[in-house]
Amino acid sequence: MKLWQISARDMRRWLPLVIAVGFTGFALATDPSGANTGGIGNITDPTPDTPLQVDDVAQILGQTRVALNLVWVMFAMFLVMFMQAGFALVEAGFTRAKNAGHTVMMNLLIYGLGVLGFLAVGFALQMGGSGGNIAAFGGGQNLNCQLGFTIGDQKWGFLGCTGFGLAGNSYDVATFALFFFHLVFLDTALTIPTGALAERWRSSAFIWYGLGASMLIYPIFANWAWGGGWLSTLGVNLGLGNGYVDFAGSGVVHLTGAVMSLTGIAVLGPRIGRFNRDGTSRAINGHNMPLAILGTFILAFGWFGFNAGSTLAGTDIRFVTVAVSAMICSAAGMIAAALYTSAINGRIDVGMVANGMLGGLVANTASGAFLGAPASVVVGMVAGLLVVWGTELLERLRIDDAVGAIPVHGICGIWGLLAVGIFADGTYGRGFNGVSGAVTGLLYGNGAQLLAQLIGIAANILWVAPTSYLLFRAIDRFGGGMRVKPQAEIEGLDYHELTVPAYPRDDDNEPKPLPQSNTDLIPAER
Repeated sequence: MKLWQISARDMRRWLPLVIAVGFTGFALATDPSGANTGGIGNITDPTPDTPLQVDDVAQILGQTRVALNLVWVMFAMFLVMFMQAGFALVEAGFTRAKNAGHTVMMNLLIYGLGVLGFLAVGFALQMGGSGGNIAAFGGGQNLNCQLGFTIGDQKWGFLGCTGFGLAGNSYDVATFALFFFHLVFLDTALTIPTGALAERWRSSAFIWYGLGASMLIYPIFANWAWGGGWLSTLGVNLGLGNGYVDFAGSGVVHLTGAVMSLTGIAVLGPRIGRFNRDGTSRAINGHNMPLAILGTFILAFGWFGFNAGSTLAGTDIRFVTVAVSAMICSAAGMIAAALYTSAINGRIDVGMVANGMLGGLVANTASGAFLGAPASVVVGMVAGLLVVWGTELLERLRIDDAVGAIPVHGICGIWGLLAVGIFADGTYGRGFNGVSGAVTGLLYGNGAQLLAQLIGIAANILWVAPTSYLLFRAIDRFGGGMRVKPQAEIEGLDYHELTVPAYPRDDDNEPKPLPQSNTDLIPAER
């Protein structure tokens, strides 16, 4: 067994050079303007003396295809970016008024932290070894440095090593498009803990979390699944179906965010007053349910970009099926939660209905490309029930998730990954992860796919849980503490962590009396 690309003995010597190459590049075979992407670079305008040739037409069609794919993916990712607003509204509505400003601030700030952390380091670690995996964009072959191991003839990748800062040989249209695509997915994962850990999280500690998660924790697992890493090659190397299949990120995005939420709660502890001394729970209701429902609809709207846009190509018209499957799953999850809470409580729990809808979408995120309509109903309904049962389980375990993020993104994320291994019907996914056959699950004769999914779930938890726990513990010990003081939590984080609260109190806006003389401006001697 030997280290692939860079030997262990030379790692320390050559790592600075690898990083330098990632930032600068030696051979700048890139296309920043997009003029040559898709094979259009040598075409000249036809004239009577030089009529357009068949090869020219082929190149024009190639450029048009790439342009259509880029337009589709960029539009879809604009929708995903807008989901940040949906998260902010959902989390603010599900929390108390005295903390609403702080909650939306975290949703706002994580966007900037994610962009800069992913730009500097995260993207290179995640996609720096993906090579030509973005043929739909007409390029990307410059992302060709992957660290890993070779065992026999099998390559097992672990992290990329080019593309730092999108500089040098990463200054390319296709690479920039790929960066934007994965950036908005990263920001979605990182914003999940902002809801789960709300109402007790110090702003400065949150900033350190955002940088650590965007630069290291998320990108490395994403490399294993999407960047040519070892999980994606389970099919090629071990014959386990198409390898670990996570079409739009039930695991990479949602389970990662939920696991980080769980370890963060383990460090922070529950909110003051959430549990009684005997272990029973006390409800802490959100202050604005219409705000939360508006955010839920914004998320559902953006999710069409999230899932359907993951085809990475407007020319892959399977995106229609993916979008409809997402709609069906969301509706089934919503209705299942509504019927169950009505049957148990005698009244519908609107918060559970909203989370049931989101849980259906999370489950669809990995599986939606491989499901027909009946299977989408089943997957969505199970997800809606899992949200309710998962919330009840967390309360029994005295785990204080302020908005229900762990059941929605974690439990339903796992269910979505398992749904691929169970319900994938073999009608889509030929060539996925380098395997010639389509993605096929247990019900259609391929139990190996389910095993690959289980390995991916275990790998996610075994990587994200310890690394995020260590990050939170380090912040708690060396970064000034993770949690606000009890007085700040009782009075509201808006009044201790921000300059302006979401809902100013009446006396906040009352004009202060003017000084009677200049001497009134001088502090009294002690």
